Amino acid sequence: MQTLRELYKIGRGPSSSHTMGPERAARLFSARYPDADRFVVILYGSLSKTGAGHGTDRILVETFAPKPAEIRFSDDEGPFEHENTLDLHAYRDGICIGTMRVYSVGGGTIRIEGEAEHKPEERYEESTFHEIAEICKHRGIRLSDYVMEHEDEDFRNYLHDIWQTMKLSVGQGLTTSGTLPGGLGVERKAQFLYNQRHIDESPSTRENRIVCSYAFAVTEQNADGGTIVTAPTCGACGVLPAVLKYMQEKNGFSEEDILRALAVGGLIGNLVKHNASISGAECGCQAEIGTACSMASAALAELFEMGIDQIEYAAEMAMEHYLGLTCDPICGLVQIPCIERNAVAAMRAINALSLANFLSGTRKISFDVVVRTMYQTGRDMSSKYRETADGGLAAMYR
Repeated sequence: MQTLRELYKIGRGPSSSHTMGPERAARLFSARYPDADRFVVILYGSLSKTGAGHGTDRILVETFAPKPAEIRFSDDEGPFEHENTLDLHAYRDGICIGTMRVYSVGGGTIRIEGEAEHKPEERYEESTFHEIAEICKHRGIRLSDYVMEHEDEDFRNYLHDIWQTMKLSVGQGLTTSGTLPGGLGVERKAQFLYNQRHIDESPSTRENRIVCSYAFAVTEQNADGGTIVTAPTCGACGVLPAVLKYMQEKNGFSEEDILRALAVGGLIGNLVKHNASISGAECGCQAEIGTACSMASAALAELFEMGIDQIEYAAEMAMEHYLGLTCDPICGLVQIPCIERNAVAAMRAINALSLANFLSGTRKISFDVVVRTMYQTGRDMSSKYRETADGGLAAMYR
């Protein structure tokens, strides 16, 4: 498996597959054809159906600037190798001087048709949770130790930057009010949630309110095109920072504790990315928010120094109860139901942590099995429910 640097990425929202991936493709294509005087980009599949809502056209125009770029939304149904496909064309004096077909496969990663896939150095020989767990148990080390041994010597500093960005996105989201762009008229709610203490607030109610306010803060920043960390994607970026920030404040965990939790959460996300998918356009929201919930629950279990079996149970349980979840963003915007889903998933991650503390010895389903199940479920899912805004809430809202 690849380095966790390919999972945790700092970038602009609202979508790793619809903004970060196309932006990367545009930068690469522009560098290949520096003599072009204009560009044309044709979007297909999910990029075409929800690209306007996600800001794909905006980010492409901004990336190619100051040279003009025409963005076309194709109604060609394919089939395509991937649901997020775009064709880029470079022109000079009215003549096409180059083309490139790109697949935005999730998490800001792109593949170029006809070219050997550029893969970062493989850092992990093992590719299943079972294999990794067996090594850790045999050597008597924690999952976070395993990660740190396999990454480069500067990886702790990288995780430090990731954590600082996560906290910054929470802080910015909590201090910003107003209406999110896109035309739905969605009001930012993080600041209200954080400050609006219930008149008879119990500790559990306060926990729910604060954790949800943190998740709202990050995902509202994402929806507004702000800088966030993919965890594992832009659309699911609020779950992990919400639970880690809350637990650090509540229990006084050190920065080193948080970095080790991020390492384990990243390992879980990496396993899903390697063996299945983290793309909503490929497998529905279960691949994004389900993975984020698994990452968060495993990170929390590491934070509380639970055993490997407990960590696996927390991650498996978090994913299992998101199986079949559709990706049906209203108007193609990463707002409804995406923002609320991050908050609910953050609380579910805490619930999974609690149950894993008691019941890990009774589990029947492994994390590897639930990941394979999620992928098969996603592939069986109608395209209407895979980030096309053709079904579910997106269809009913119309």
